[in-house]
Amino acid sequence: MQTRVDKWLWAVRIFKTRSDAAEACRTGKVTINGSEAKPSKEVKEGDILTVKKVPVMRFTYKVEAIVERRLPAKDVPTYCTDLTSPEEMAKLNPPKETIFVTRERGTGRPTKKERRDLDALWEQF
Repeated sequence: MQTRVDKWLWAVRIFKTRSDAAEACRTGKVTINGSEAKPSKEVKEGDILTVKKVPVMRFTYKVEAIVERRLPAKDVPTYCTDLTSPEEMAKLNPPKETIFVTRERGTGRPTKKERRDLDALWEQF
């Protein structure tokens, strides 16, 4: 049994809507076993899917079973195994260091030079 990749991605809740899944396929963000997938590409058991969602994140999934209807979230592990590496998952965690900029009360808005300095400081992180 086989099903379309966009339908399967939507059914196992990787994408919120089927049109989002189809758009990701059309823009080259989904690969099946290393080759780019169009929305109509067939998925079968044992396939490895790589999905680029956040600009720097690549999620990897193994197809355990074929499903065509949307599943309850608790049933997803039956049909899909998450193979995403810990290094990729670490990219989701925000940086530990924080920047706290204080200004004296009553000094008003930052000048253009102060604004450029603040922007340069933010770009470092």
